Amino acid sequence: MIRILNFCALFAIVFAGKPLQGTVKIQGDTVSGVIKFTQQGDNVLVEGQIAGLSPGKHGFHIHELGDLSNGCTSAGPHFNPYKKNHGDRLAQERHVGDLGNVVAGPDGVANIQFTDNVISLYGERCIIGRALVIHQGEDDLGLGGNEESRKTGNAGGRLGCGVIGIFSGSGFWITMGARAHRSPIRALCAASVITVVPPRSIPHVR
Repeated sequence: MIRILNFCALFAIVFAGKPLQGTVKIQGDTVSGVIKFTQQGDNVLVEGQIAGLSPGKHGFHIHELGDLSNGCTSAGPHFNPYKKNHGDRLAQERHVGDLGNVVAGPDGVANIQFTDNVISLYGERCIIGRALVIHQGEDDLGLGGNEESRKTGNAGGRLGCGVIGIFSGSGFWITMGARAHRSPIRALCAASVITVVPPRSIPHVR
């Protein structure tokens, strides 16, 4: 937790005066996609696309850990620093990481665009270095009337996931992990032990 908060603080300092942006590449056995996060004042714009889903609603959550050593399972529970019950993205009672459902069309593609005023790219609600998970089933938004609903929304298995990294705005995607490579912000790299992935390996997100 302390390391992630320090990383987020460095992120805010290095990119002071510039848009704070994060990105994540979602991967699973059948699903794939890219999501981008842009800080807009107190809100975060969430936009992107996930393909390979069954048509309908799928739970969409930020999980506490950026640990994918055992696949999506090791990402831990929902990011919930205030120890609240699970809820809808628009509800007052919710985990910080509760982003509701995304909806896949008949083609299995979910096009995502919304703003959220709870997650952040800096401070104690910072999501950088944590995992974004897309679930197999619909999130009941904490209204299922049982204990599991208040924890996870009964959204089922974890279809795909990825660790949220920094999108530097200069053509590099920076994530927590191994030693930095070709970064334009070497001071941040040295302080935080991160990886930089060239943009050719990341699908474009408008």
